[in-house]
Amino acid sequence: MGKFHDSIKPAHQEFIRKQHVFFVSSAPLDPEGHVNLSPKGLDCFRVLSESKVAYMDLISSGNETSAHTLENGRITFMFCSFEGAPNILRLYGKGHTVLPNTAEWELYAPNFTIYPSTRQLIVADISLVQTSCGFGVPLFEYVGERDIHFNWAEKQGEKGLQNYVREKNMVSLDGLPTDLGLRQESLN
Repeated sequence: MGKFHDSIKPAHQEFIRKQHVFFVSSAPLDPEGHVNLSPKGLDCFRVLSESKVAYMDLISSGNETSAHTLENGRITFMFCSFEGAPNILRLYGKGHTVLPNTAEWELYAPNFTIYPSTRQLIVADISLVQTSCGFGVPLFEYVGERDIHFNWAEKQGEKGLQNYVREKNMVSLDGLPTDLGLRQESLN
């Protein structure tokens, strides 16, 4: 079952810092709703304290994490080593979305490289940390980051990105509103 900790220890922070990819999971309260699990990369995760983390979220085809955390806050992050010693680390907590042009954005955004396609930040208070062996995780060699997203975003331009967000990021797969969707409603 692994070992449990009530906070992110320095050794956990070091392990997180070395990983090139992590996974974020969230789910709606509705038992018929879809559980979301997304891989993330691009050096976008930050440990802010022993109990707070954040990641920079780029525009993409869905916005499940925002909808789920808006509804219930539940969020889990998983890091696993694909190089060196086997290890899996999970962070369990309550998250929320931080949108541009807010006081929280001004607080957290300086921790990241903000791109024209940065959609939001996801900030989470961590209440439980779990480590486990990772013996079944295969070894992979890290080759580098992909630039496809940034080429796509540049081709879209500011107006194209705004249209894409309006079309794809306002509600979840299950029809739950996202923070972006609620902001848009309040502007109308």
